[in-house]
Amino acid sequence: MDPSQASSTQLSAKSLFNPDHLKFINQQLSQLSPQDILRWSRWTIPQLFQTSALGLSGLVILDMLSKMEVKVPMIFIDTLHHFQETMDLLERIKKTYPEVPVHVYHCAEASSEEEFAKKFGEKLWETDENKYDFLVKVEPANRAYSDLGVLAVFTGRRRSQGGERGSLDVVQVDGPVIKINPLANWSFEQVYSYIKENNVPYNELLDRGYRSVGDYHSTQPVKEGEDERAGRWRGKEKTECGLHTQSKFTQYLQNNPWNQPMLLIL
Repeated sequence: MDPSQASSTQLSAKSLFNPDHLKFINQQLSQLSPQDILRWSRWTIPQLFQTSALGLSGLVILDMLSKMEVKVPMIFIDTLHHFQETMDLLERIKKTYPEVPVHVYHCAEASSEEEFAKKFGEKLWETDENKYDFLVKVEPANRAYSDLGVLAVFTGRRRSQGGERGSLDVVQVDGPVIKINPLANWSFEQVYSYIKENNVPYNELLDRGYRSVGDYHSTQPVKEGEDERAGRWRGKEKTECGLHTQSKFTQYLQNNPWNQPMLLIL
């Protein structure tokens, strides 16, 4: 997508909902089922995609969308550090939902974990966490959104996940992108029940005590009674991977070495 199209996308995202309209929309949507939110979004917002790391919530959204007439493309960010079970699930998803286009993006300067370590050093997530998140998540996501002309995305975030997500709205305007959270009001139990009742493929790690799965080096099983995301970055104050937080990546965006227009889609 050329810069003129990027500018047009940015203007559309910011002008589609003013603050008062957004507040009203969220009041109305909070009373609807996830399926109705998905239908409303498809008929209201153009250039719509789903972003998913193949967590349970994202899989529910994928399955719900697959049962609707118009298919919504999915964007998957391969951090090069996923569990093998996650990558196996991606292949099962492609076979189960062959009609859904899946766009896979990864780091611009590496295509494997080994190549990444050779270029940026071993365990970059420990030596420079922000740089790691930028390289494997934020930059690929920005590039995907720019390449594909994304205006809005479905995410699997829910209030019941706690942390910064506790006050989540159904619709958010985040810079040039509209984020829609159809399952904002759902609990983990509702998500899990849907997965089982509809025979949706899911990550085998769920059966081993994992409830929220990210990179292998920063994900652990959760204990009985813990929040479902307690196994992510255990022992740290961090609760988000970078795709839904702003400001700390500004220096990397300003010094983007790939000469790619960055939209600050975080």
